[in-house]
Amino acid sequence: MKAIVTVLGKDKVGIIAKVCVYLAERNVNVLEISQTILEGYFNMIMIIDITRTTCPLTELADGLEKLGEQIGVVIKFQREEIFESMHRI
Repeated sequence: MKAIVTVLGKDKVGIIAKVCVYLAERNVNVLEISQTILEGYFNMIMIIDITRTTCPLTELADGLEKLGEQIGVVIKFQREEIFESMHRI
């Protein structure tokens, strides 16, 4: 099962590292990462494999949101099927 994680905020050192450590501690595998910095704003989208996660998905999503607050960015989590259905034309 896959999910999408998006991160947006002012660029600073350690954003990718902190998000990846959080996910790794919950046995989530990062499949793909795309990140850009535009005029000082950090934007990242990750495709993750949540098949073997060690916590409930609501806890994972809430934890990512709290992590974002701690490091000064906005982090959103969506299961892949929800993300795809929201972005169909």
